[in-house]
Amino acid sequence: MQPILVITTGGTIDKVYFDAKSDFEVGDSVVGDLLQQANVDQSFEVLGLLRKDSLELTDEDRALIRDTATARPERRIVVTHGTDTMTETAKVLSVLEGKTIVLTGSLAPARFAQSDATFNVGMAFAAVQTLAAGVYIVMNGQVFEAGQVRKDRTKNVFVRC
Repeated sequence: MQPILVITTGGTIDKVYFDAKSDFEVGDSVVGDLLQQANVDQSFEVLGLLRKDSLELTDEDRALIRDTATARPERRIVVTHGTDTMTETAKVLSVLEGKTIVLTGSLAPARFAQSDATFNVGMAFAAVQTLAAGVYIVMNGQVFEAGQVRKDRTKNVFVRC
Protein backbone atom coordinates (compact mmCIF):
# COMPACT_ATOMS: atom_id res chain seq x y z
CA MET A 1 0.00 0.00 0.00
CA GLN A 2 1.17 3.51 -0.79
CA PRO A 3 2.43 5.57 2.17
CA ILE A 4 -0.13 7.62 4.08
CA LEU A 5 0.42 11.35 4.38
CA VAL A 6 -0.35 12.91 7.76
CA ILE A 7 -0.72 16.69 7.56
CA THR A 8 -0.61 18.46 10.92
CA THR A 9 -2.17 21.89 11.26
CA GLY A 10 -2.16 22.43 15.02
CA GLY A 11 -5.23 22.54 17.21
CA THR A 12 -5.75 21.19 20.70
CA ILE A 13 -4.12 17.87 19.82
CA ASP A 14 -0.71 19.62 19.74
CA LYS A 15 -1.23 22.17 22.51
CA VAL A 16 1.34 22.62 25.25
CA TYR A 17 0.73 24.19 28.65
CA PHE A 18 3.15 26.94 29.65
CA ASP A 19 3.26 27.38 33.44
CA ALA A 20 4.97 30.76 33.26
CA LYS A 21 2.13 32.10 31.12
CA SER A 22 -0.67 29.97 32.59
CA ASP A 23 -1.70 29.45 29.00
CA PHE A 24 -1.87 26.85 26.22
CA GLU A 25 -0.14 27.31 22.88
CA VAL A 26 0.18 25.03 19.87
CA GLY A 27 3.55 23.28 20.06
CA ASP A 28 5.41 20.79 17.92
CA SER A 29 3.20 18.00 16.67
CA VAL A 30 3.23 14.72 18.57
CA VAL A 31 1.23 12.80 15.97
CA GLY A 32 4.26 11.03 14.48
CA ASP A 33 5.29 9.98 17.99
CA LEU A 34 1.80 8.60 18.67
CA LEU A 35 1.96 6.47 15.51
CA GLN A 36 5.47 5.24 16.29
CA GLN A 37 4.53 4.36 19.88
CA ALA A 38 1.64 2.33 18.50
CA ASN A 39 4.14 0.36 16.35
CA VAL A 40 2.29 1.32 13.17
CA ASP A 41 3.63 -0.94 10.43
CA GLN A 42 2.11 1.03 7.55
CA SER A 43 4.44 3.51 5.86
CA PHE A 44 3.57 7.16 6.60
CA GLU A 45 5.02 10.65 6.39
CA VAL A 46 4.17 13.48 8.78
CA LEU A 47 4.10 16.93 7.20
CA GLY A 48 3.90 19.81 9.69
CA LEU A 49 2.04 22.39 7.63
CA LEU A 50 0.63 24.79 10.24
CA ARG A 51 0.76 25.31 14.01
CA LYS A 52 -2.46 27.19 14.73
CA ASP A 53 -5.56 26.96 16.83
CA SER A 54 -8.36 26.23 14.36
CA LEU A 55 -10.15 29.44 15.35
CA GLU A 56 -7.13 31.30 13.93
CA LEU A 57 -7.16 29.51 10.57
CA THR A 58 -7.86 31.77 7.60
CA ASP A 59 -9.26 31.09 4.14
CA GLU A 60 -5.66 31.25 2.92
CA ASP A 61 -4.66 28.54 5.45
CA ARG A 62 -7.49 26.31 4.25
CA ALA A 63 -6.43 26.90 0.65
CA LEU A 64 -2.88 25.90 1.63
CA ILE A 65 -4.16 22.66 3.16
CA ARG A 66 -6.24 21.95 0.03
CA ASP A 67 -3.40 22.83 -2.34
CA THR A 68 -0.93 20.69 -0.39
CA ALA A 69 -3.29 17.70 -0.47
CA THR A 70 -3.83 18.26 -4.19
CA ALA A 71 -0.13 18.51 -5.04
CA ARG A 72 0.98 15.50 -3.04
CA PRO A 73 1.00 12.07 -4.75
CA GLU A 74 -0.46 10.21 -1.73
CA ARG A 75 -4.07 9.08 -2.22
CA ARG A 76 -4.70 8.59 1.50
CA ILE A 77 -4.30 11.59 3.79
CA VAL A 78 -4.97 12.18 7.49
CA VAL A 79 -5.24 15.82 8.59
CA THR A 80 -4.95 16.66 12.27
CA HIS A 81 -6.91 19.81 12.99
CA GLY A 82 -8.52 21.81 15.75
CA THR A 83 -12.10 20.78 16.38
CA ASP A 84 -13.76 24.22 16.33
CA THR A 85 -13.44 24.73 12.56
CA MET A 86 -12.69 21.21 11.36
CA THR A 87 -15.97 21.06 9.44
CA GLU A 88 -15.08 24.24 7.52
CA THR A 89 -11.78 22.78 6.36
CA ALA A 90 -13.50 19.50 5.45
CA LYS A 91 -15.85 21.49 3.23
CA VAL A 92 -12.90 23.13 1.44
CA LEU A 93 -11.25 19.74 0.93
CA SER A 94 -14.44 18.11 -0.37
CA VAL A 95 -13.76 19.44 -3.89
CA LEU A 96 -10.81 17.03 -4.22
CA GLU A 97 -11.42 13.86 -6.18
CA GLY A 98 -9.67 10.53 -6.11
CA LYS A 99 -8.26 10.89 -2.59
CA THR A 100 -9.40 9.66 0.79
CA ILE A 101 -8.95 12.41 3.37
CA VAL A 102 -9.74 11.96 7.04
CA LEU A 103 -9.68 14.88 9.48
CA THR A 104 -9.32 14.29 13.19
CA GLY A 105 -8.28 16.13 16.32
CA SER A 106 -8.83 15.97 20.03
CA LEU A 107 -10.76 17.66 22.77
CA ALA A 108 -7.77 17.48 25.15
CA PRO A 109 -4.06 17.87 24.27
CA ALA A 110 -2.25 14.64 23.33
CA ARG A 111 0.28 15.39 26.05
CA PHE A 112 -2.44 14.95 28.71
CA ALA A 113 -2.86 11.51 30.28
CA GLN A 114 -6.62 11.58 29.76
CA SER A 115 -6.81 12.66 26.14
CA ASP A 116 -8.83 11.31 23.24
CA ALA A 117 -5.93 12.11 20.88
CA THR A 118 -4.34 8.66 20.65
CA PHE A 119 -7.69 6.97 20.03
CA ASN A 120 -8.75 9.53 17.42
CA VAL A 121 -5.45 9.41 15.53
CA GLY A 122 -5.49 5.61 15.54
CA MET A 123 -9.06 5.49 14.32
CA ALA A 124 -8.36 8.07 11.59
CA PHE A 125 -5.28 6.13 10.48
CA ALA A 126 -7.35 2.94 10.19
CA ALA A 127 -10.28 4.72 8.53
CA VAL A 128 -8.13 6.32 5.83
CA GLN A 129 -7.00 2.83 4.80
CA THR A 130 -10.51 1.40 4.47
CA LEU A 131 -12.81 4.21 3.31
CA ALA A 132 -13.64 5.03 -0.29
CA ALA A 133 -12.36 8.24 -1.83
CA GLY A 134 -13.95 11.26 -0.17
CA VAL A 135 -13.56 13.53 2.83
CA TYR A 136 -14.43 12.39 6.34
CA ILE A 137 -14.21 13.50 9.94
CA VAL A 138 -13.34 10.92 12.60
CA MET A 139 -14.19 11.95 16.16
CA ASN A 140 -15.86 10.40 19.21
CA GLY A 141 -15.53 6.85 17.86
CA GLN A 142 -17.50 7.66 14.72
CA VAL A 143 -16.83 8.29 11.05
CA PHE A 144 -18.75 11.19 9.53
CA GLU A 145 -18.93 12.24 5.90
CA ALA A 146 -17.89 15.85 5.35
CA GLY A 147 -20.93 18.10 5.15
CA GLN A 148 -23.00 15.78 7.33
CA VAL A 149 -21.48 16.62 10.71
CA ARG A 150 -21.26 19.47 13.16
CA LYS A 151 -19.66 20.05 16.54
CA ASP A 152 -22.18 20.26 19.38
CA ARG A 153 -20.36 22.74 21.58
CA THR A 154 -22.69 22.27 24.55
CA LYS A 155 -21.97 18.50 24.71
CA ASN A 156 -18.43 18.82 23.27
CA VAL A 157 -19.01 16.04 20.72
CA PHE A 158 -19.49 15.72 16.98
CA VAL A 159 -22.97 14.77 15.75
CA ARG A 160 -24.62 14.07 12.42
CA CYS A 161 -26.67 16.91 10.98
